[in-house]
Amino acid sequence: MSLMEPGVVRPVTAVAWTSNTSTCPKDFTLISITEDGAAANFTRSFAMKSGYYLCYSKDLTAGMVVSDIQMISDKESIPPGYCYIAEHLEAKASVWKKKRVCVHLVPVGSVDTAVLDVKVTAKSKMMLQHYTYVGDVHGYVLWCRKGLFKSPMPQAKPRSVSLDIHRISLDQPSALLPLRPSNPPLPQNKLSQRRHSLKNKDNSDKPADGSMQGITALDGVPFSLHPKFNIQANSAALQLNSQLNNIRIKSLQDIENEYNYTFAVEESAAKRTRPSVPTGGAQTAQ
Repeated sequence: MSLMEPGVVRPVTAVAWTSNTSTCPKDFTLISITEDGAAANFTRSFAMKSGYYLCYSKDLTAGMVVSDIQMISDKESIPPGYCYIAEHLEAKASVWKKKRVCVHLVPVGSVDTAVLDVKVTAKSKMMLQHYTYVGDVHGYVLWCRKGLFKSPMPQAKPRSVSLDIHRISLDQPSALLPLRPSNPPLPQNKLSQRRHSLKNKDNSDKPADGSMQGITALDGVPFSLHPKFNIQANSAALQLNSQLNNIRIKSLQDIENEYNYTFAVEESAAKRTRPSVPTGGAQTAQ
């Protein structure tokens, strides 16, 4: 199976600087040797005992992946969405500040392409196939490989079982509780009478031939509808059909002609003038 197939290689989730294996986090992989066989110690001079190495992680616990890696100088502003990589260093170690490595972190479910691997080579003409050149710093060249990946399937978290459930054992049956009578005990004479009545009731319910199901008077009688009900049904159907046939469907013009009203009476009444009462007559009468 090729390593370039999607879903085979897990994506890189973090990149950091570290002084040595003791300061490197447990979930990170330290790059101690370059691809051309040199020591990958990014130190300013060989006289320094403590240096710094690149390390990367593929732990998806945080839910973030590295979608891109860039190397910028100390005079450049960090690109939007990028951040400087973390530093797990000793107190006397210092990172080469003239060039800084920054990464772009995105949620694992938002992209399907991310950085799958990080490698370091000495500053030479060596080229890594399928890898992208990131930049060079202090005699070393940083490379990264991008590709498709598949998000891991979410795993169900195991439920915590309480101590009480652990104590339950299906192999050992639980102790039987003593039975309690629901009714008070009856006297001997009343108990015998009750048994006698129950026996008589059971005998009366049983069929005469001793079979499980008795034969009734309706067994074997065919079911049919009386003819008079069929006649009424047929006559009702004929009457309904005749009523449906007599229904006349009116058009819009027929409805307007039948219910047309001109409001002529109301119009003539509105045009009538009311008689005016002279005001001078009342004063003359006084």
